[in-house]
Amino acid sequence: MPQAPVPRRPPAKILPPEAPGTRALASLVTGVIVICSLYFGRAVMIPIILAILLSFLLAPFVDLLRRFKLGQVPSVIVAVVVALSVLTAVGALIGAQVAQLAGDLPKYQVAIERKIDTVQRMTVGRADEYMGRASTALKRLSPAREQEPRKDENNPAASPIDQPMPVEVHEPSPSPLELAQRFLSPVISPLETTGIVLVVAVFILLQREDLRDRLIRLFGSRDLHRATTAMDEAARRLSRYFLAQLGINMGVGIVISIGLAIIGVPGALLFGVMTALLRFVPYVGTWIAALVAVVFAAAVGPGWSMFIWTIVLFAATDIIAGQVVEPLLYGHSTGLSPFAVIVAAIFWSWIWGPIGLVLSTPLTLCLVILGRHVDRLEFLDVLFGDRPALTPAENFYQRLLANDPDEALVQAESLLKERSLIAYYDEVALEGLRLAHNDVLRGVVTADQMKRINESALDIIEGLEDTDDVDVPVMRKEDLPASFESPEEASRLLPESPPARFDAATEGHTASVLCIAGRSELDDLAATIAVQLFRKHGLFADLAHYERFSRGRFGEVDLTGVTIICVVSFDAAESPPYLRNLLRRLHQRAPGAELIVGLVLAESELQGEVLVRTSSAAISFKELIDAGVAAARRQTNDGVRWSGLNQPEGDAALIGPPPATEAAMELKNA
Repeated sequence: MPQAPVPRRPPAKILPPEAPGTRALASLVTGVIVICSLYFGRAVMIPIILAILLSFLLAPFVDLLRRFKLGQVPSVIVAVVVALSVLTAVGALIGAQVAQLAGDLPKYQVAIERKIDTVQRMTVGRADEYMGRASTALKRLSPAREQEPRKDENNPAASPIDQPMPVEVHEPSPSPLELAQRFLSPVISPLETTGIVLVVAVFILLQREDLRDRLIRLFGSRDLHRATTAMDEAARRLSRYFLAQLGINMGVGIVISIGLAIIGVPGALLFGVMTALLRFVPYVGTWIAALVAVVFAAAVGPGWSMFIWTIVLFAATDIIAGQVVEPLLYGHSTGLSPFAVIVAAIFWSWIWGPIGLVLSTPLTLCLVILGRHVDRLEFLDVLFGDRPALTPAENFYQRLLANDPDEALVQAESLLKERSLIAYYDEVALEGLRLAHNDVLRGVVTADQMKRINESALDIIEGLEDTDDVDVPVMRKEDLPASFESPEEASRLLPESPPARFDAATEGHTASVLCIAGRSELDDLAATIAVQLFRKHGLFADLAHYERFSRGRFGEVDLTGVTIICVVSFDAAESPPYLRNLLRRLHQRAPGAELIVGLVLAESELQGEVLVRTSSAAISFKELIDAGVAAARRQTNDGVRWSGLNQPEGDAALIGPPPATEAAMELKNA
């Protein structure tokens, strides 16, 4: 009998991209205006941003003082005075150390000159020697040139006009006011900025609640919940980041100071303070301080041991702080991706110079948090946030389209550390295949792409063949009834749920499931996953394609002895006529078999279908397997496998029965 014609899929149609609208153009113009404002208004913006960030740093200290009933104004004043004292102490310490090193440099003059001579002899000296040899060789090869007579100062024939005339420039002596301006101008500007920052920080700390309410009214009056959540998250993340970073930097500075003092490097305290400050610069700050310390150690040390031990100290300290301490304090994430940190450092250093480099990470963190709560700025979270850009299901589908099952398997192994195999199939593979099914219905999937999807998905399923489906039990903490006198008695009285796996030896019989794939192009993949899961849960399972059960060939099918039939199709969500007819034919030819239908949706018409009478329709693989195991437990005799029946053409099946079947056969023979 001729086979039924395969339904033709509509031609692939790629939807045209949307044309940029007025909203996108307005966003672009707004972004350009903001960047220009940040660049040209940096003299005003930098003190304000520093004050805001300082207020985030001092806010936990102010709250701590307020808990001791100190009052809001005294708490703010004490916190600012402490911050100013710390800054003054650090500045005085740096100045004292620099002055001490400048005074001690004559002591190391001989060692520095010897090291400079050694370096010059090893580098420039050898280069000059090689260049001299090359010049001598060229002179030997080139012909001798006649020296032209030249006029000099000893030639009496030379004209006095040709001789140069010495010129001297004398500057007038500066006045005392000019001397004061020359020496005080480098100091006045930082002091002025520090004063502005402290004053603004005081007012921010005094009016935190009022400023918060005004910002909510200005930006989030239509959605108070979103605005409040965004501001609370920003304050919490920034405070935690600053406190953790400050603690880590102080610890690293102390370790560097102690280590350099043990090694014998002069000015160890100065290099420790410099390392603590420069560590606010992401990635390169530590190594900038290390470069200065290493060069100084190489210059003043009598040998090269001080140079080597200084490198080892900085490398070990940076590795421990960056790879061990910071992940523990930050919870393995600051909210930014490494790419975002690098791009932010480049951008903010271009906008605001060295201060922008120090502030790049906290400022970018604020923008990412804003992007998580503002729809128009969502691209900031996507570009610079540390959250995955694609969901696991979307990543699974994208790997299928790219024909890259290896990366999908790596993703599966990572996800299976936190969930069971059936949960992975439900949450990742099933959702990804549904995305593919929707694209097939839209007609945007080409024949080559469909071939790659099937091949890659089969490779993934085969790669998970040896993975056990171990459910992670969820312990629910519930209050025990008053009648329970002890936990042991409670566990004895509570009813035990049957195990998820069908054990043939315990049940006393085997069970077999016939999985029939639907007519959709992805139904074979879903049915293959179902067969694999049925076998991992102790059931025989065989796969049959829809062509064997079509209207023209259904008369050749022998369903004698088949007790569990599972129809798996993505078309079950729409409940097409061919699927209803298939269920009706199966019900007529195998009236004693229990029928399970998947994978439907919650609002599918098949949920109330009369033909699905014994088991309810399954929405997920978990419900599908649970329904199959429950149907197997209702049986009493050994199940008959579909592959063992007399059929004109054998259907392909996956590898062998589960190991529990051998024990069941031994039990039956005994």
